[in-house]
Amino acid sequence: MKKSLVLSVLFVSSLCFAGQKSYDVIFSSPATVGGVKLAAGEYKVKVDGANAVFTDSRAKSVTTPVKVETGTKKFSFTAVDATKEGDTDKVNAIELGGSTTKLEFTK
Repeated sequence: MKKSLVLSVLFVSSLCFAGQKSYDVIFSSPATVGGVKLAAGEYKVKVDGANAVFTDSRAKSVTTPVKVETGTKKFSFTAVDATKEGDTDKVNAIELGGSTTKLEFTK
């Protein structure tokens, strides 16, 4: 019985990690996301609890708090809602394409 329980827990744990999908986001200029400054470039973003994790092409990751909202319909594509502040884009929200998830950032 114990062996079965341990295997079940391991299986469920692996499903949790396998379920974390990442989404591609490209910033054409430097961006501030929830107080974290990111250089222009390509990133993968994934949600880890109450945080968004941005990973660049060199596998360097930064984490920032995020408010996750669930919409009623799937977004067709990933879209970044940002405002220009000087040479930097301040990211307010990211809609994740193929999902109903919207990430909202505050500072």
